[in-house]
Amino acid sequence: MNSLSYKTQFLSKNTIKKEWVIVDAEGQTLGRLCSQIAKVIRGKHKPGYTPFMDCGDNVIVINAEKVRLTGKKMTDKEYITHTGYPGGQRFATPKATLAKHPTRVIEWAVRGMLPKNRIGRTLFTNLHVYAGAEHPHAGQNPKVLKF
Repeated sequence: MNSLSYKTQFLSKNTIKKEWVIVDAEGQTLGRLCSQIAKVIRGKHKPGYTPFMDCGDNVIVINAEKVRLTGKKMTDKEYITHTGYPGGQRFATPKATLAKHPTRVIEWAVRGMLPKNRIGRTLFTNLHVYAGAEHPHAGQNPKVLKF
């Protein structure tokens, strides 16, 4: 019986090349933007993707308050949180959330698209969202990423 002439190559911590990318959220649709961001954070855009390793890139999102939602989602969609106390269930719309904490809408959307385990929690730390056009990561020389 013939065996395969190639082996699957998995990346290790020493061979992973992590980069910094910057994404402008101005005028972008929330779900479409966040699915692309989650793919980059996970590392699925790289040929050496390894499911059990943090091989994705660090993503900086600017202009988070200018993201758009289609239809009537801005007023009809509800984010449900709980304080942990009896009767502590809270509801908020994206419009109210963008007014108070503009970065949370993108953070919650991307977090929901990442795995729900240890690697997902680690990957989420590679996301940096800012409301305005300024960010403190200029020293990392991020590349601009267009979707």
